Amino acid sequence: MSSVVKPATALAVLLVLTACQTAAPGVTAVADTAPTSSHANLNSVLWYQTSAEFRANSIQTYNQARALLTAAKADRSWTAWPQNDAAAQLPPAIIVDIDETILDNSPSAARDVLNNQQGFDEQQWDNWVAAAKAQAVPGAVAFVNAAEAMGIKVLYISNRACKARDKNSSCPQKADTIRNLRAVGIHKADETQVWIKGEQPDWSSEKQSRRELAMQQYRVIMSVGDDFGDFLPNVKKDITPAQRAALVDQHQTLWGTKWFMLPNPTYGSWETILAAPKQQYLQGF
Repeated sequence: MSSVVKPATALAVLLVLTACQTAAPGVTAVADTAPTSSHANLNSVLWYQTSAEFRANSIQTYNQARALLTAAKADRSWTAWPQNDAAAQLPPAIIVDIDETILDNSPSAARDVLNNQQGFDEQQWDNWVAAAKAQAVPGAVAFVNAAEAMGIKVLYISNRACKARDKNSSCPQKADTIRNLRAVGIHKADETQVWIKGEQPDWSSEKQSRRELAMQQYRVIMSVGDDFGDFLPNVKKDITPAQRAALVDQHQTLWGTKWFMLPNPTYGSWETILAAPKQQYLQGF
């Protein structure tokens, strides 16, 4: 084992030492209940933006999904979730998430780290959505366009939230998102395909109602996402990591065949289900 201290490790040590040196007498330098500094996300964002490993993983996932499109379309019994027999006569479709599945929002996360932003800034996020400057996740555009060329509908079920900016539109985020999708090369994206959280009364952050609507209209053959909630309901709160792991194993035949998970270490339900202090979930030796 090398004794050389890696730059990321050295930076983490420096941040801890700095926090300890500046703490007032009698006050714990880092409290379990304190807001998590964006610096805690530093390595996650760096990995997302710079690592060959992330790029390879993303391309690998989309290549695998793309390789199965022909078989999935041809087999009328092929569905990503159980559907009734009538689904065999429905046109095929794929459900994809948008953020960190199709569009890469890591510049927004990087800005938070650089500015030491504490917590989620809703206005700052909406500004980023409005700018429509996100680039594509590696492999995503080729996959979507290949599916569309085969006559497979692509439905974008996103938890980007509708929020009026003025009296002219109750959901400008939808138009912003379509503009961004087209900008990265998904030219067929339109308002019938992009389903935003809050666009309809029952379209909450729990995506099940939108999945069920999709299955009424299409034979859904695949799902692609970066969060467990993109595949199953009731997995984003009031659940333990062990229970989620059991659900992963319970559906193991679907991963890499009908369900395709992309990596996202920067945020997600994997983190929000963890109760404070999060250190309790670490397993050392």
